[in-house]
Amino acid sequence: MTAPPAEREPAQHVPVMADEVLHYLAPALSGGGLFVDATLGLGGHTAAALAAFPACNVLGIDRDAAAIDLAAARLADHGTRFRAHRAIFHDIPDLAAPPKAFLFDLGVSSMQIDSDDRGFAYSRDTNLDMRMDQQSPLTAADVVNSYSVGELASVFRRFGEDRNAGRIARAIVEHRSSRRFTTTGELAEVVFAATPQRNRRSGHPAKRVFQAIRIEVNAELDSVQEALSRALQLVDLGGRVLVISYHSLEDRITKRTFASGVNPDVPEKLPVVPEDRKPWLAALTRGAQVPSASEVVANPRSASAKLRVVEKIRPTPRDWVMA
Repeated sequence: MTAPPAEREPAQHVPVMADEVLHYLAPALSGGGLFVDATLGLGGHTAAALAAFPACNVLGIDRDAAAIDLAAARLADHGTRFRAHRAIFHDIPDLAAPPKAFLFDLGVSSMQIDSDDRGFAYSRDTNLDMRMDQQSPLTAADVVNSYSVGELASVFRRFGEDRNAGRIARAIVEHRSSRRFTTTGELAEVVFAATPQRNRRSGHPAKRVFQAIRIEVNAELDSVQEALSRALQLVDLGGRVLVISYHSLEDRITKRTFASGVNPDVPEKLPVVPEDRKPWLAALTRGAQVPSASEVVANPRSASAKLRVVEKIRPTPRDWVMA
């Protein structure tokens, strides 16, 4: 059955930093085992892993039913080596054995950005939706049309880091007093008009506002924190957790969470580190690795990507709480 136009796979789905991902997965998956692609999307990274590591199996997780269907069709030739689970990426089902690796490719998938009715892109006039899971009750239209000035400004500051949050929030509330927002085009126009000209030089000001609303609608940052904690607890010794993030908020959570296991849990300059306080994660990337210049040219959507990878070298401490 052919998918509806809004749910067709993009003509060229290019997984971000695929070569780097395979490089870091290789020591964990070359001998087989389970790989959890916790943000399956259209299955680009999963397809690459199944081809590169013939002995591995993959569990793909995604909250988007359309993505699950498309990925399952794309990966059908791999038979029982691939199975899909529809859920938010922190909702990892019971597993028979500890996974050898986890991948989190955060943010919005190509299918969602390119969809004509999802409302993730401010560059064209579509429905004001932004739900990754179409069964979720809260939409972008609900946020824009019902949140108070203070609530909107808080969302724009926290999740969009927008210095004009208050001004934009007031403009939105003033506009909706006479006409309810229904499309992304309306919202983008109001945001643009409310932003001082000096703050329009680094791109369309709606970019930060749309990011903030999307994060609010999908509770993304709470999910990232919970998902990383769960993955680090579940991954096998010698296993790896890879995270690709696309904005500073996601990357900050990843960096802080990884650091809580990479650094010894003792006061600074303690001469001897007790055995149960030694690091249990090893950082495999120095800081965050970014895409090559050639990849950014070939796939501009990769430009803001940052990859961080850790290996689990000791069991997770029983009293570990994510920082």
